[in-house]
Amino acid sequence: MEKYKFESKSKENLVNLALEELKVEESDILYNITEEKKGLFGKKYYIEIIKIKDIADYGKSLILDFLKGFDLKGNVEIKIREKSITYKIFTDNNGILIGKKGHILESLQTFIRQALLNSTDIFVNVIIDIENYKEKQIYFLEKKVKKLAREVTLTKADIKLDPMNSYDRRIIHNALSGFDYIETESVGEEPNRCVVIKYKGKK
Repeated sequence: MEKYKFESKSKENLVNLALEELKVEESDILYNITEEKKGLFGKKYYIEIIKIKDIADYGKSLILDFLKGFDLKGNVEIKIREKSITYKIFTDNNGILIGKKGHILESLQTFIRQALLNSTDIFVNVIIDIENYKEKQIYFLEKKVKKLAREVTLTKADIKLDPMNSYDRRIIHNALSGFDYIETESVGEEPNRCVVIKYKGKK
């Protein structure tokens, strides 16, 4: 991955300067800005930029190496949206990569995120799916919590869900955000943090 570095005395102009030089849109890049004091009152600002496509391609190469480690042949598709990278993996044995309750898939996603962070010093939101496994899991999770939300609306009694990761909690918050009589709250400490579906009355 190629990193591009620029400097300026003005922080406000730094991003625009870099975009103009690279001839890209801000949506095409990720960057870090640092500052350095010059004397008593002066400052200099530095920006380090990496194109998201370059990061995505590097992540894909890591995933392909991972598949080779499992002696699996597969294809990896990349989708970039709102500075988030989604990898869809298709292999001849998806069950091995998904693991029990998706544990291996989650571990792979964590590994790729950390590897990209170590290589770029920039956090990159990475989602990895195998044969649409996560899409199906999201569908069933949303269906389940919407049913529970209707139950809370009728009984006016809160329901506390089992502990889950931040990704699943965010799915629940989003899925129930349109319910007039419902609000959701994450409670507890990791790794036992969970969502409570609460009755709150009409908006």
